[in-house]
Amino acid sequence: MREVTHLDPAEHAGEEARTLRPLAVLEQLAAAGHPYTLSQLAARLRIPKATLLRLIDALETQGYVTHMPDSRGTDRGIALGPRAAQLALATLANNSFTRACRSILRALVDVIGESCNLTALDGDTVLYIERVETAEPLRLHMQAGMRVPLHCTASGKLFLSQMPLAERRQILGRLTLTKKTHRTLTDRALLESELERLAARGIGIDNEEFVLGMVAVAVPITDAATGRVLACLAAHAPTARANLNDLLQAVPQLRDTAVRLATLIDASDGLTLMARHRPSGR
Repeated sequence: MREVTHLDPAEHAGEEARTLRPLAVLEQLAAAGHPYTLSQLAARLRIPKATLLRLIDALETQGYVTHMPDSRGTDRGIALGPRAAQLALATLANNSFTRACRSILRALVDVIGESCNLTALDGDTVLYIERVETAEPLRLHMQAGMRVPLHCTASGKLFLSQMPLAERRQILGRLTLTKKTHRTLTDRALLESELERLAARGIGIDNEEFVLGMVAVAVPITDAATGRVLACLAAHAPTARANLNDLLQAVPQLRDTAVRLATLIDASDGLTLMARHRPSGR
């Protein structure tokens, strides 16, 4: 007959804590306003550095965490990786979130008359999470799940503009600034100047830079408590119906809707986890 070993409550609690350490790491990184060094993370989680290093190496191998510049510009800052975003998106793929998101976007589309979408930062691309099309016959057909570039889209430029300078420069350094139209900014210095201007305005714009004949404006969806960018809300219009200045008139309505979406996103575990690893502080 096999002997059954019983753990006392303290031992059991300790075993549970060790089992949940990977989740504790992800939660801590998700709530961070900047990448953590190993020492900072060990102090906050009260995990020995040697143990944490092994755990970080395992999480990085699987894509759940990544290294990037910290606040001093070094390359040892630890932040959430692309697989954390994939996990978040899988969590988001539920009917209640989709219905609520579409309802909010539909109300905005009915007011401004143009297609609107919710986007998130996914690695070095922008990911369409949800989209509601205008009823107008002339429109650009895109769909949730699509990925578009950072450097020439309204959402992408907004995400870049809100990053700490060291992180932004690291990403720009590895991006290929592909020319999509004759308006695409492919000169890094010019793009960085544009991002500084957009950071001051708190919006993103696409003036036929991604698709010729299409303009777009994006506003951030932020955490009310911290101001961190969780996602972006963007509106698109064909230039045959509206120019960029026309679309900029809808920014107040976009900002109002972004507040409603922020509440919805905060109630959804997945997107909050995914988006918070990209801090908005400057």
